[in-house]
Amino acid sequence: MMKYLYRIYQILVALPVTVLMTIWTAFLVGAGCTLGNGHYWGYYPGRWWAKVIARIFLLPVTIEGREHLEPNQSYVFVANHQGAFDIFLIYGFLGRNFKWMMKYQLGRIPFVGYACRKSHQIFVDKRGPSHVKATYDKARETLQHGNCSVVVFPEGARSFTGHMGKFKKGAFALADELQLPVVPLTINGSFNVMPRMKDCHFATWHPLKLTIHQPIYPIGQGCQNIQATMHQAYDSVMSSLTPEYQGDVENPDQ
Repeated sequence: MMKYLYRIYQILVALPVTVLMTIWTAFLVGAGCTLGNGHYWGYYPGRWWAKVIARIFLLPVTIEGREHLEPNQSYVFVANHQGAFDIFLIYGFLGRNFKWMMKYQLGRIPFVGYACRKSHQIFVDKRGPSHVKATYDKARETLQHGNCSVVVFPEGARSFTGHMGKFKKGAFALADELQLPVVPLTINGSFNVMPRMKDCHFATWHPLKLTIHQPIYPIGQGCQNIQATMHQAYDSVMSSLTPEYQGDVENPDQ
């Protein structure tokens, strides 16, 4: 009974509010970044948008580990990618000004793509060496600008099972080059709310939890540091996953 009441609520309230909030936020971001401070307008409207949507869907949210983050420090955040609601959880509740590193195809989504372009989010384009170089040049510029971080899903794709796939080294190579700390993030509950194979279906009520792990500081520079950081980050993210999603499962989309 509660499942069907929740679906009716989504049709009548949550989905219309989400659409209207998305359109309004896109125009607010576009106008703000064009006329004002892009560092502010490129982050805070998106943060409010994500937080409101999580609340509108009545999803309880728990955050652990904010005390591990230092003020005015740039980080490379790396998170597991369980589902679509990862975006709302991180954007709304991480509490740090950052830019997303995202697939360039997301720039084609109406309103969302416009807001991402205007707010200078980083589109990861692997269609050729020049595109890859442009991606990392922009990420490097963002992190060197000061008091701004990046968030990366190093699996490169959402999970089909809720389990983690392999991490790719791009984010860790970037952190190594700039000698920045990497902060692992563990997401729990997003796969239960909306699994990848049910993107166009109703959301399922389930609590969301974001665990912010201790930063991993560089121990040197080069391949050894990249590999060590990547393995430590993977183990940290895995350590806080709920037991049903522990263990490696190959993701065919990687």
